Amino acid sequence: MADASARSADLIIAITMADIAIILVAGSILGWLVRYVRQPPVVGEIIAGIALGPSLLGLLPGDLPSHIFPSEVRPHLSAIAQVGLLVFMFGIGWEFDKRLLQGRQGTAAAVSIASVVVSFVLAIGLAALLYDRHNVVNGKHISFTAFALFMGAAMSITAFPVLARILTEHRMMGTRVGALALASAAIDDVLAWCLLALVAAIVTASGGSGDFAQTIVLSLLYVTVMLLVVRPLLSYLIRRRVRDRIPPQLIVVLVAGLFLSSYATTWIGIHAIFGAFAFGFVMPREPRGVLDEGAKRPFGGISLVLLPVFFIVTGLNVDIGALSGRDLLELSAIIFVACAGKLIGASVPGRLAGMSWREAGTLGILMNTRGLTELIILNAGVSLGVLDDRMFTMMVVMALFTTVLTGPFLPKAPVRVDRAGSRALSEEPAAAASSV
Repeated sequence: MADASARSADLIIAITMADIAIILVAGSILGWLVRYVRQPPVVGEIIAGIALGPSLLGLLPGDLPSHIFPSEVRPHLSAIAQVGLLVFMFGIGWEFDKRLLQGRQGTAAAVSIASVVVSFVLAIGLAALLYDRHNVVNGKHISFTAFALFMGAAMSITAFPVLARILTEHRMMGTRVGALALASAAIDDVLAWCLLALVAAIVTASGGSGDFAQTIVLSLLYVTVMLLVVRPLLSYLIRRRVRDRIPPQLIVVLVAGLFLSSYATTWIGIHAIFGAFAFGFVMPREPRGVLDEGAKRPFGGISLVLLPVFFIVTGLNVDIGALSGRDLLELSAIIFVACAGKLIGASVPGRLAGMSWREAGTLGILMNTRGLTELIILNAGVSLGVLDDRMFTMMVVMALFTTVLTGPFLPKAPVRVDRAGSRALSEEPAAAASSV
């Protein structure tokens, strides 16, 4: 019996490894193909995740998703996906650069706040219409407050790393509208994460106002410790230990700190992704070259390999074929509200800041990019018990649609001809940003 159990465990691990290989190949192929339709690779990886689930592969005879990704394997894939996700969120926090806001603080804040507020208000109105059909998740009734606040946070997000990739590939990083979009998205994401943290605190505070107050106090204490203790300690360690390379011991400290920070926010009652993001946010940025080469790039490599597993875990829970006619109407309303909130909320302040209508419209289109960041929020909503399966599927489709919509509607990169006759990007340069 023991030998049979051991063989079974070995087989499960072997299937898990084979599944990861399938995921990486499928994501890589589709990521390469979508470049031909002006889409970033992450769109192809998201499509691969959905395609390998019940939405496409499940339509073929034989229930292939269950055979390729059997139930015994899925917990292992989920654990691997979580590691990739936490490393990715750490990178997002580390990538946040205040230099993006230099000279653009006022306009970026106006665009970001307006896009968040308009999206949030429209989402609250939409939530009021959808709540009665989605107020029970896994047999538990959820409050309208939690549902509406989560919808507001999910609609408010702009995917900063995906946006940076799109701007780079469309040669818009050095344009005024591209720089403003990136700066606004940075502020936008911080606001949206704060909203999601509030939702998580409300949902997990099952004991009432006392538990909610405790969660808020512990969250504030956590932020204080991260800023006043962890950040100075990391700066001290890097000053003392980093010269022309990163010592292995420091990499161990960073990995351990990342996971301990994620554990702390989970214990507090918000979500592990906040701990990963916060640890990246307090990471020192200097010496930039050494840290980029010795730490940021290896972490990015880990994310590159493990994050596609996250798309599969997400795709296995997405079943587009199960949506009814009423669900499709709701999906249309969700997409409309998602697009309208960002287009109106970003374009109007952009126009008031002196942009042409074309530039302001481009800004609104860019701020409508959601992509991977939206999937992270939606998976958090599932784990918090705020989204049922149908709403999760509709929101994932919305995230994919709004991201795909960006590329075809972007104008070609503006160019100017200098005195030597060579072509160069117009407008002022923007601070560089890259996706993890």
